[in-house]
Amino acid sequence: MSDFNYIGSELDLFSEAQNWKAYYSSIIRRYLGSEVLEVGAGIGSTTQSLCQDNQKRWICLEPDPNLSQRLKSSLMNNSLLNCCEIRVGTLIDLSPDEIFDTIIYIDVLEHIENDIQETKLAVNHLRKGGMLIVLAPAYQWLFTPFDESIGHYRRYNRKSLFKTVPSTLELICLKYLDSVGLFASISNRLVLRSKMPSRQQILFWDKYMIPISRKIDPLVLHSFGKSILGIWRKL
Repeated sequence: MSDFNYIGSELDLFSEAQNWKAYYSSIIRRYLGSEVLEVGAGIGSTTQSLCQDNQKRWICLEPDPNLSQRLKSSLMNNSLLNCCEIRVGTLIDLSPDEIFDTIIYIDVLEHIENDIQETKLAVNHLRKGGMLIVLAPAYQWLFTPFDESIGHYRRYNRKSLFKTVPSTLELICLKYLDSVGLFASISNRLVLRSKMPSRQQILFWDKYMIPISRKIDPLVLHSFGKSILGIWRKL
């Protein structure tokens, strides 16, 4: 079992970004099966956004014992559904016979040093027809002190994320989200250079930019954005 300690401090901050969570959830939710493995569940804010009553089993896999304890508290306080189970560890701690309909990495894969090996392991825990879903920050040229401070190894574009996932999987979609937020990230990269956005900045982005991005992204065919979403099916 991992003795990993998460170095980031942004989880509580971004947990307030309800419009952003609703945006990516509206796309991802249709691909979720009845048995889901969420890798790097953090403090459970993604779980609360995505997990619904039609899920039979939802494993929150979190390597940081302290974050896992917060997850357990949320479960006991009923803010997480009864189908949720908290596990401390990583994929290597799972039994080989544990198989899921869907495995999700929501702003997690960029924190894993060997991302290619990670996705290979994930495929072993997917049943035939199962879905692998990855949401990650986009564009390596946008890598900032903020990325470094919260333990990011990289950011992705379509080519790099596509190469990270085994070619044995069928690509369902690979597209960028949050076109408007991209320009805020560019501003931070070139001008502000802040290691951590303020709560006011996060709330402004979530309240004003995300609703505009939801309208513009389809018009520009999801050709650019602050985040990238990839969905694959196991054949």
